[in-house]
Amino acid sequence: MWSWVAHRITGFAIFFFLLVHVLDTSLVRVSPEAYNAVIGTYKNPVMGLGEAGLVAAIVFHAFNGIRIMLVDFWSKGAKYQRVMLWVVLGLFALTMAGFLPRHLMHVFGGE
Repeated sequence: MWSWVAHRITGFAIFFFLLVHVLDTSLVRVSPEAYNAVIGTYKNPVMGLGEAGLVAAIVFHAFNGIRIMLVDFWSKGAKYQRVMLWVVLGLFALTMAGFLPRHLMHVFGGE
C-alpha cells in the first residue's frame, strides 16, 4: 500500500514541478527582468535540496511505474510484486547514492 501512496505523491510532485517550470519559463516572454529575478531565487541551498527531492521523486516514480506495469501485464507479476518492490527500492537507493554526493557538493559549494 505504501508504494501506491508514494507513487501518487511523487506523481503529484512531478506534475506540480512541471506546472511551475512552464510558468516560470514563460516569464521570459513577458518580462526578461522578471524571469531573471525568478531564476535568481532558485540559486540557493534550499532549492538545491528541492532539486534533489525532485530527482528522488522522478527516480522512484519511474522505477515503481515499471514495477506496476509488470504487475499488471506480466502473468507472474502479482506473484513477484513484493520482490519487485525490493528491486525498485534497491535501484532507487543505488541511483540516489550515485547522484546525491555530486549534487550536494555542487549545491553547498564543495566543487
